[in-house]
Amino acid sequence: MSNDLEITPQQLARMVQSGEPLRLIDVREPFELQLGHLEDAEAIPMRSIPSRLASLEEEERPIVVLCHHGVRSLQVVCWLREQGVEECRSLAGGIDRWSVEVDPAVPRY
Repeated sequence: MSNDLEITPQQLARMVQSGEPLRLIDVREPFELQLGHLEDAEAIPMRSIPSRLASLEEEERPIVVLCHHGVRSLQVVCWLREQGVEECRSLAGGIDRWSVEVDPAVPRY
């Protein structure tokens, strides 16, 4: 991943298409996930991230965190980095930008 804290939707799409191993984590609330989500993303609401830290610290694959517009996911990535989880990036622009630039089938809200 080229950018230090963020990954673009296009970079993520290339990683997914190439079958590169990664862990997608969606930190939005359950009601937001019902509006639209990425199929392979694991739902861990932002407030639950601290209680899941151990599994994130043990993760060997790069982690990509996403939310609606990329604000919460960037906060989560900054916090994870402070905890020593280096291989994590935020999806720049969130699932909204993904919908616009990569997959219009994912509903915008």
